[in-house]
Amino acid sequence: MTTVTQSVPVQAHPSPTVLSALRNPKILLREVLAGLVVALALIPEAISFSIIAGVDPRVGLFSAFVMAVVISFVGGRAAMITGATGAIALVVAPVMKEHGLDHLIATVLLGGIFQLVLGGLGAAKLMRFVPRSVMVGFVNALAILIFTAQLPNIIGVSWLVWPIAAAGIAIIVLLPRLTKAIPAPLVAIVVLTLVTVFASIAVPTVGDEGKLPDSLPTLFIPNVPVNLETLTIIAPYALAMALVGLLESLMTAKLVDEVTDTSSRKTREALGQGVANIASGLFGGMGGCAMIGQTMINVEASGARTRISTFLSGVFLLVLVVGLGDVVAIIPMAALVAVMVMVSVGTFDWHSITPSTLKRMPVGETIVMVLTVVIVVATDNLAIGVIIGVIAAMIVFARRVSHFTNVSRSIETLPNGEQHALYAVEGELFFASSNDLTTQFDYSGDPELVIIDMTKSHVWDASTVAALDSIETKYHQHGKRVEIRGMNDASQAFHGRLAGNLGSGH
Repeated sequence: MTTVTQSVPVQAHPSPTVLSALRNPKILLREVLAGLVVALALIPEAISFSIIAGVDPRVGLFSAFVMAVVISFVGGRAAMITGATGAIALVVAPVMKEHGLDHLIATVLLGGIFQLVLGGLGAAKLMRFVPRSVMVGFVNALAILIFTAQLPNIIGVSWLVWPIAAAGIAIIVLLPRLTKAIPAPLVAIVVLTLVTVFASIAVPTVGDEGKLPDSLPTLFIPNVPVNLETLTIIAPYALAMALVGLLESLMTAKLVDEVTDTSSRKTREALGQGVANIASGLFGGMGGCAMIGQTMINVEASGARTRISTFLSGVFLLVLVVGLGDVVAIIPMAALVAVMVMVSVGTFDWHSITPSTLKRMPVGETIVMVLTVVIVVATDNLAIGVIIGVIAAMIVFARRVSHFTNVSRSIETLPNGEQHALYAVEGELFFASSNDLTTQFDYSGDPELVIIDMTKSHVWDASTVAALDSIETKYHQHGKRVEIRGMNDASQAFHGRLAGNLGSGH
């Protein structure tokens, strides 16, 4: 029994299931209230993203409702929030501007199909290639974007917004020290709304962001010609939407995994995003992906851990905007600003920028982290920043590994007095390390026989085979013979297949 306990790590606080949450009133209340907080935060976000995409606010709100409900059933990451997002809005905006709503909805539907295909092909497994430095940069950039997104709500408006937002931050910080039974963000929103209403304080409200819908979403079939011309128009945008949506969703899922110390099914999440986008399009929504800010509100600020909060965030959103639109409209934006500011503070990895961490961290990894942050903030696109960050990390890794290859030379004399040069090659040989391999040999000074011992090396790519071909060619030009010995089976098979077939060897 002792052996089993030591060899299998047991999670201290396992994440509750939907059934266990339904049986536990305390956990269920936490999930319900978390869903309500997220729904309140979703409203201005969805309206803002609708404006970015050039569509009616109802399109973004209905998309958020449909995607949240659908993903709660088919997604692979519990407690993660999915809805209309800025990144997707930016991708599909040109379609709306140039071709109209029907082509936009067709793009969303095709984007969902692309995500199903990519998910089925195992695109989610590529997440293992995202290094920690890029992940930290992603998280820090996210925190900065969440914060900067609040600036329009506190700059150029009534000075009263500042003390209201400050009061909201104080409630969110101090209330958990007294009780965690009710999410502090919800208390802040309710209290500040009551204060502004009863004190007749004139500040920007949710209603100022755009008109809320007064009816339920209905089935929407885009009226577009089903032909090659239509496909040519929407396919590039649909593919971009699919890739950006998957990348942001899978990065968010990985972040939630770390925050909650649990695991999730990334392939199921990729497939679920496809299903959710198709459902969104069928009800006239603009599509979307995982919403990182709202997910952090749900998981960190509100403590949610199950699909119940995700499902209820969509249900509450619909109830609030359709049934209680007049009440929601009076919520001060300053209250939501306070929530999002604290989310950004909690999201940022402050440990990553402390002097002690920066001193210990390899310079290359710090550069990758900073580059990821800069690109994301500059482009306002998390996907572009992550892709460039991964490429930068690959370059840093290649440069580091390239220095691990070592070539040592010795001259051995046989009993009959003949000599040969012995070159011992150690390390991993690929394009970054093998490009300099040809410079490590003394072509004119070596005896007639040259032996290259590769017992402690491995051939990984065609660049290395080409380098070995070039070495043999150079020795032959000096009238000398080369023998390559000690290759392992994999290297021997690879080298044997390509040697002499990659050009002249020069």
